[in-house]
Amino acid sequence: MEKKDFEAWLDNISIAFLSLTDLQKNETLDHLISLSGAVQLRHLSNNLEILLKRDFLKLLPLELSFYLLKWLDPQTLLTCCLVSKQWNKVISACTEVWQTACKNLGWQIDDSVQDPLHWKKVYLKAILRMKQLKDHEAFETSSLIGHSARVYALYYKDGLLCTGSDDLSAKLWDVSTGQCIYGIQTHTCAAVKFDEQKLVTGSFDNTVACWDWSSGAKTQHFRGHTGAVFSVDYNDELDILVSGSADFTVKVWALSTGTCLNTLTGHTEWVTKVVLQKCKVKSLMHSPGDYILLSADKYEIKIWPIGREINCKCLRTLSVSEDRSISLQPRLHFDGKYIVCSSALGLYQWDFASYDILRVIKPPDFSNVSLLGFGEIFALLFDNRYLYIMDLRTEKLISRWPLPEYRKSKRGSSFLAGEMSWLNGLNGQNDTGLVFATSMPDHSIHLVLWKEHG
Repeated sequence: MEKKDFEAWLDNISIAFLSLTDLQKNETLDHLISLSGAVQLRHLSNNLEILLKRDFLKLLPLELSFYLLKWLDPQTLLTCCLVSKQWNKVISACTEVWQTACKNLGWQIDDSVQDPLHWKKVYLKAILRMKQLKDHEAFETSSLIGHSARVYALYYKDGLLCTGSDDLSAKLWDVSTGQCIYGIQTHTCAAVKFDEQKLVTGSFDNTVACWDWSSGAKTQHFRGHTGAVFSVDYNDELDILVSGSADFTVKVWALSTGTCLNTLTGHTEWVTKVVLQKCKVKSLMHSPGDYILLSADKYEIKIWPIGREINCKCLRTLSVSEDRSISLQPRLHFDGKYIVCSSALGLYQWDFASYDILRVIKPPDFSNVSLLGFGEIFALLFDNRYLYIMDLRTEKLISRWPLPEYRKSKRGSSFLAGEMSWLNGLNGQNDTGLVFATSMPDHSIHLVLWKEHG
């Protein structure tokens, strides 16, 4: 057929084809395909691939590609990365998608990082760690051996663990190596707190003492309590030390001289916890930067203003039951904004600005669960059998780790949380080091540590 005649015929066929219904068009195409040979079928296949498989990520502006990708879940995006190098490059550079995915996993986001390919790598690291937590494979254990009698007091700071024992000694351990750095002779320790130079101990002999690590010498002795001292805290800037005792009182001392500045009364049970902390919120009773003292017994948490002044009155008393039918667990969290404590009813969170209860978290079988640490994203809890991690956004337990038969203490000082920053969100660097420590019946210390990512 001549070219001119062919073009006229093709025009007529095209007009007729366009007038057909969709069903008739399909039948016409089927008939033409059946009449086609190998050359025509190959031509048809090549052109259909171009028409039907257009690479929209390659054709669209980058901003539109990012907008479309935001509607896909991270797992689907990881699959899409396998399509081609171009797809992998575009998807990996979609910062907002990966940052959101990391946040949803409870990961901290550092907005100062400018590398567009950084956040996909962070997400891959995050998803691995969260899978380890879900599969109960994120931790490992070790032991510290060195005491010859009951270990009653533990305190952790910056990779170092201090242990106080009935063997009349206190030891400072490097958790990463398991090595004992210092060992000094003390009295029986019911509470310990330390810094680079000194160790402060509360004792069953009703006194508080301050010791020098390097020499082991006692530099100060605080006498005045008539019962065992179960908790101590101090602040060098204020030159103040506070102690809570079985004599139902809290004493405020001059740290440098050992002089008792004040005795705070009002508790009707053993004072098992004292916390000295800066306030971070404003209210009618306090301003940001004010120092606040919290003291807790079996039923109540008392809040006291404290600073360079000597005399102070209780600002507020918090409890979970008016008739004292519900007791508090001997653990207390205060970060300057929120007060958190657990009881048989659940986990209570108070707003420090208003003293109102913000929420009560009641996971299943909570009656025997105690608080270890509380952050913006996660809480660390434990009972007689397991260590638990709770996602505070959903109030669901996301991981657990078996614990040995550790030595029980109603006062609660013979176990503690290690690193705490990850409770505000993991970031790939803070999930290292100590998670939990507890004293054992054989006088050793059982450690739960983060396992390396792998």
